[in-house]
Amino acid sequence: MKILLTGSNGLLGQKLVALLHARPGVEVVATSRGANKLAPLYPALRFVALDMADAARVQHVLAQERPTHVIHTAALTNVDECELHQEDCWRQNVTAVANLVAACSGAGVHLTHLSTDFVFSGAEGPLTEEAAPDPINYYGQSKLAAERLVQASAGPWAIARTVLVYGVAHAYGRTNLVLWVRDSLRAGKTIKVVDDQWRTPTLAEDLAQGCWLLAHRSARGIYHLSGDELLTPHAMALRVADCFGLDKSLIERADSHTFLQPARRPARTGFVIAKARRDLGFCPHTFAEGIAVVGAQSPAHSD
Repeated sequence: MKILLTGSNGLLGQKLVALLHARPGVEVVATSRGANKLAPLYPALRFVALDMADAARVQHVLAQERPTHVIHTAALTNVDECELHQEDCWRQNVTAVANLVAACSGAGVHLTHLSTDFVFSGAEGPLTEEAAPDPINYYGQSKLAAERLVQASAGPWAIARTVLVYGVAHAYGRTNLVLWVRDSLRAGKTIKVVDDQWRTPTLAEDLAQGCWLLAHRSARGIYHLSGDELLTPHAMALRVADCFGLDKSLIERADSHTFLQPARRPARTGFVIAKARRDLGFCPHTFAEGIAVVGAQSPAHSD
């Protein structure tokens, strides 16, 4: 099989490259809007520059590469940036997907599309795949619009929704909750962490494994891929401190009203992953195990 991967410079994209680049019987073509950040790590990796919002370019690259499967991880995922810059959000999260769906469906290419728990309102959780989406911010609205485009595709597709992804990436400018807590506490900084939101945090390696399982099995439909422990960010922060032997007294409990953010956050999401366990054999790390994976990859600092 031949997999074309979008967003290869991102956290999930990098984990997928690491998982797939040397797998027997799998050919990987990595794509991203920017230069290939992974060239020093994987010099033999085939890389093609690709702006997903350019319809003609998407059609050209898929016609040229002729993949059997596409895993689409590229997106604008900064929730507040999406709220403040809605036109750019729509371009990257919806127009890009429309272009990809058109190219994949026309060629019969299996598409695995990454989505998010933010398609839900946060009124309840954990959520199964049958729960009704009702986003409360523009990021969630854009991701739900993209899901609808994928579901209307004439070709084979799977949608992988996930929650609060964490992990270590190479030459990656963004942080995530686990790295932020660890690095802040190591620097002796006091941090405020919310205790009135609930999530099922997801190790990036686990999400990559789930995406591979969807592609490998050419699975169809919606799948929830996350950890299976429902925790508040405050509880997560305390566990991070414990794992790295850091000072928990620096962690202050806060509620979501403490922070002035452009975009509203769902109060309670998290996923039920029984379907992915049953159909795919998906088996994520516990949160403690996931923190240990992060620690093993960057014992002194984040990359």
